[in-house]
Amino acid sequence: MKFKYTILYVNSVSETLEFYKNAFGLNIRFLHEAGDYGELDTGDTYLAFSSLKLMSDLGKNPTAANPSAPAFEIAFETEVVEDSLKKAVKHGATLVQDIKTEPWGQTTSYVSDPNGFLIEICSPVKQ
Repeated sequence: MKFKYTILYVNSVSETLEFYKNAFGLNIRFLHEAGDYGELDTGDTYLAFSSLKLMSDLGKNPTAANPSAPAFEIAFETEVVEDSLKKAVKHGATLVQDIKTEPWGQTTSYVSDPNGFLIEICSPVKQ
């Protein structure tokens, strides 16, 4: 078995895909013709989105993300945290935590996307 994808529930799949494309430089892998499901190419696994409406129609009882009480985070690793943070904010991300050097040597910053999902922009962890 292998981990294939994570699906986040959003109001607008196409707008969310465009945000991640512009803010983080990710390629859109797939958008269903109905617009209720799409995927970003993120390597061996995919970051996917499904509309809250579709999931409700399927009886899944989804809830929207709560930016003041996140239940998880998405992390994007980069060698250029400052540049990546600026680009994300320029394209609509909301700054949650500015750049910080953690005690273990990693550089981190946090934003939330337009849906309220928490996103870490970080450097690799030095071993």
